[in-house]
Amino acid sequence: MNMKKRRGRTFRKRRRNHSRYFSQCDVNLSHKCEYICLKKWLKERGYEDNILRPVQFSERGRGLMTTKALQAGQSIIALPEKCLLTTDTVLNSYLGEYIIKWRPPISPLTALCTFLIAEKWSHKNSPWQPYLDLLPETYTCPVYLEQDTVNLLPEPLRRRAHEQRSLVQKLYNSSKSFFFSLQPLFSEDVESVFNYSAFQWAWCTINTRTVYMKHSQKECFSREPDNYALAPYLDLLNHSPAVQVKASFNEKTRCYEIKTLSCCAKYKEVFINYGPHDDQCLLLEYGFVATSNPHNTVHVDTDTLLKYLVPEDKQKCVKVSILQEHRLLESPTKSKRLESG
Repeated sequence: MNMKKRRGRTFRKRRRNHSRYFSQCDVNLSHKCEYICLKKWLKERGYEDNILRPVQFSERGRGLMTTKALQAGQSIIALPEKCLLTTDTVLNSYLGEYIIKWRPPISPLTALCTFLIAEKWSHKNSPWQPYLDLLPETYTCPVYLEQDTVNLLPEPLRRRAHEQRSLVQKLYNSSKSFFFSLQPLFSEDVESVFNYSAFQWAWCTINTRTVYMKHSQKECFSREPDNYALAPYLDLLNHSPAVQVKASFNEKTRCYEIKTLSCCAKYKEVFINYGPHDDQCLLLEYGFVATSNPHNTVHVDTDTLLKYLVPEDKQKCVKVSILQEHRLLESPTKSKRLESG
């Protein structure tokens, strides 16, 4: 009887302490079926965690909260290789024989897009269903936005967005023949399975959620870099320019590991750092902007600069040339995904 009372008081004390740190507007998602299924799925593949909790934060949306204080140098997460979705996953699947036979070879990115679309179509028959169920249905990066919305973006971001959208459309068009070759795998017409909307979703999933993981070059793929890895649960960690982390795939443990180089208090959101990107790059690549971003810059295109330079300046051309040489008139078009730092 006394044991029960002591346990009750301890429980109430923990609840009081927890409420001091946990905002009433933040919602713990651990009890939801889809997160329970994902944690069970991860456990079957060798990942167990008693520190991180999925939470819907009032200011930032989904993220991971720590139930214990984290010190600099401490591990945030170590995700086993079996949990990672890479081109090796794709080649070991039903798509492997089609990819190996196809000429000219498709890119690693196309292979991953194809696999995501196919697995989403299979849904409940997919072994990746617990992960797929938690992926966003839509994205806020310019590739996924309506054209009218993209046209409202300021220059030079609007121009970069149009270039990126054009590249994705071109990749889709060049992949159509390969998609048609997969018809024996589907009861439905592949043209409806691999439509452009599905491809946009898959491309944005990979571009916004993968971590950097270098793979050896394979003959069945084109020469584009093969350095993508989708990392379930880990990809719920949000970006903050105020923190530093060290992230890489550990060849000895065969896990993708992230260690924090910053402290994090108990019951606070755990952040990682995607890199020293300004808000233009973050919006273009990930679909968001950061609060109090120390890496923010103002991008000035050549035409605007020339408009305000003194016409009599004899060194005008030399000055513009120097700025172009040091890429100070160009905005970044590609960010590096999370990698060892």
